[in-house]
Amino acid sequence: MNQKYSVFINKKINRFNKTVKIPGDKSCSIRALLFASQCCGISEIKNLLKSEDVLNCLKALRKLGVKIIKKNDLYKVYGNGLSSFKVAGSKAKKIFVGNSGTTARILCGLLSTNPGKFYLYGDRSMNKRDMSRVITPLEKVGANFYPKGKKTLPITIEGTSMPLAQNHVEKIGSAQVKSSLLASFLNTPGKNTVIEKKSSRNHTEILLKKIFADISIKKSNNENIISIFGQKNLHAFNYTVGSDPSSAAFLVTAALLSSKSKIIIHNCLLNKTRLGFYKVLKEKAGADIKIKNLRKSSNSGEIVGTVIAKSSFLKAFSCPKKIIPSLIDELPILFVIAGLTKGTSKFVQINEVTKKESNRIEEMRKILIQAGIKCKSTKDTMTIFGKNNIKTSNKSILVKTHGDHRICLSACIFSLVTGIKTKIKNFETVNTSFPGFISIIRSLGGKIEII
Repeated sequence: MNQKYSVFINKKINRFNKTVKIPGDKSCSIRALLFASQCCGISEIKNLLKSEDVLNCLKALRKLGVKIIKKNDLYKVYGNGLSSFKVAGSKAKKIFVGNSGTTARILCGLLSTNPGKFYLYGDRSMNKRDMSRVITPLEKVGANFYPKGKKTLPITIEGTSMPLAQNHVEKIGSAQVKSSLLASFLNTPGKNTVIEKKSSRNHTEILLKKIFADISIKKSNNENIISIFGQKNLHAFNYTVGSDPSSAAFLVTAALLSSKSKIIIHNCLLNKTRLGFYKVLKEKAGADIKIKNLRKSSNSGEIVGTVIAKSSFLKAFSCPKKIIPSLIDELPILFVIAGLTKGTSKFVQINEVTKKESNRIEEMRKILIQAGIKCKSTKDTMTIFGKNNIKTSNKSILVKTHGDHRICLSACIFSLVTGIKTKIKNFETVNTSFPGFISIIRSLGGKIEII
């Protein structure tokens, strides 16, 4: 983690009309690195997100013996095939995953069928997050985890040389859990299946198709049935990472809530499993958001396009429960929008958001209450009684983020569009997902003081 620092904001952002470049998508960057390590040959990745989470993933792979070379904006990953991570004899190899749940969980899947012992640990925030959701199914594949019964990092995983084919029913709606299992299945003989009851991000499936994994995807009775025939060689690939739509959401929000403002974002990843934020705001809140130039990228297999957002008079909205998995990372900034939109906005079946770097329901409730916005919350719901006029003269906000980058970013945008004096501690955590955020905000005319 970079040196700790706080930021202070006490001035409303002026109107702006800008085209900005958003860094690469974090989910796709991490997956591209991890799966390239299992391919035969040299994979080339462009526009990789250079955030702490992604760089910690890269360092973890190097620690496991994967050669990775960077030249300008190009990363070359020298894959040696399935189950090719190097082990350290009888002693467990120590692997640091930083703050990245994606790296931790998908890497567990890859290590589960790689004979050897590996000690995984993260930063203070990551070490509190639930890993049992991948430990339990991976134990059925044949991996062992020590100490027995432990549900969080640090933990030792011992991969098996005789993995057992599985049929797993995934009820959580977690792309990380699904991807962990699919990673494990790549080196498991026979037919392995994930029956997905709740749809989640499908970046892993798209990438596995691209590298010619023996994967099939069928829909039946609102379920996704994803099957892999394992132990088939994977082909090295070229990949260009699209701009992160979750990071873009914060700047889109700034444009929507700032008078006479407009923002344009090109080459944005617009996978249908990531469009919930934009869909809810357009269809339920009346936001002036346009999505143009949609096309399938030949270098990633993902849909990319242009997002254009303008100042909007928004109305209160409710989030349909079926759309929650496609906007889980954007819920904190949606809470900001709800808080600044007159009327009652409701969010239900959102418990998954409490499993992230912090309990995001509680942390955002604290912020909104400090601004005088009434909220009611449970472990699974959030009701916000929004206002479109907030008196700022006698208000100030202190944000203690507990190492959660999306709480930091949401609080920052909230302060910039209202002008409420705000101090945000541990703002360096933003570098886990959105390096360069402060520079972009300053280019829009926003004032952020680094303390």
